[in-house]
Amino acid sequence: MSREKWGIAHVYSSLNNTIIHVTDVTGAETIAFASGGMVSDKDMNKGKPFTAMRAARKAADKALAFGITGLHIKIRAPGGIKSKIPGQGAQPAIRSLARAGFRIGSIEDVTPISHDSCRKKGGRRGRRV
Repeated sequence: MSREKWGIAHVYSSLNNTIIHVTDVTGAETIAFASGGMVSDKDMNKGKPFTAMRAARKAADKALAFGITGLHIKIRAPGGIKSKIPGQGAQPAIRSLARAGFRIGSIEDVTPISHDSCRKKGGRRGRRV
């Protein structure tokens, strides 16, 4: 019976891209890294669910080769003065990591929330179209 080896999957999902970064439990050592741009040749597809699934699969294969058996997942949206909701690639990325054979320990939202922040861009009268 082999001992379990845990890691942390940092999933950053915005409208334009999805980035999956697998580290050790301390978060200091990078084990695997993949993004939407690494698996798609078209910029418009980087933030899409299918591209996120392929990127997560690529990161999962590297992590499995390293010997990781379980993952704690941390989801992050752009946050701050930008969107507080993760992009459309977050859920397929998590599903793909689960299907790859990892034990999922915890799923946590680590989106940075501002407590009275900088001004949002657009000026006093907002974005005029």
